[in-house]
Amino acid sequence: MAGEGTANGNQRKLPRFLCLHGFRTSGAILKKQLFDKWPTQVVDKLDLVFVDAPFPSQGKSEVEGIFDPPYYEWYQFNKELKEYENFDKCLEYIQECMIKHGPFDGLLGFSQGAILSGALPGLQDTGMGLTKVPKIKYLIIIGGAKMQIKSLAEKAYSSAITCPSVHFLGEKDFLKPSGIKLLESYVDPVVIHHPKGHTIPRFDEKGLESMLSFIEKVQAEISTSEQV
Repeated sequence: MAGEGTANGNQRKLPRFLCLHGFRTSGAILKKQLFDKWPTQVVDKLDLVFVDAPFPSQGKSEVEGIFDPPYYEWYQFNKELKEYENFDKCLEYIQECMIKHGPFDGLLGFSQGAILSGALPGLQDTGMGLTKVPKIKYLIIIGGAKMQIKSLAEKAYSSAITCPSVHFLGEKDFLKPSGIKLLESYVDPVVIHHPKGHTIPRFDEKGLESMLSFIEKVQAEISTSEQV
């Protein structure tokens, strides 16, 4: 986890992001995935906080044999992704994490954590969750998608989501079509394309430039808000 950054001889607070891992993985796994794939010039500019989801894995993990257990999941869903269980408890848990480890400037999510992260600003705005913590201001969405359950989607995407966001879309990602649909709910999203599948990608030159520009924008905005 990064702490305080220094720039121009002055102490600068790094943008603090709560990181939500993928389905049946863990905070430790997401941390390893990010730090193995992303260069220090990206991760050193962010204060990343990794937590485990509230529910132990209720089935086999796709990362078994690649990453060590334990594995966790944020909520449960059926094969059609249209019926969910324990979503309210998931929201309560995330709020507890934000109170305990925050305040946060934004969320970073991968896979199930990205689907969650992409829906949370709208759910927060409609009063469905995260009512005891500051508004989510920034999002980093990796391998995300639109929530399919109608009752949640109606609240999550009822209004355009205006917080600055960066979305990673993989050409071979099975969630790419839904990830593109998610973009329609956002105002001026930054999109980073990569040739891989459902994974945390390495950056090419263009993607790295886009990411560093996004981080610089976030840094400038939070630095300005602290001075007000």
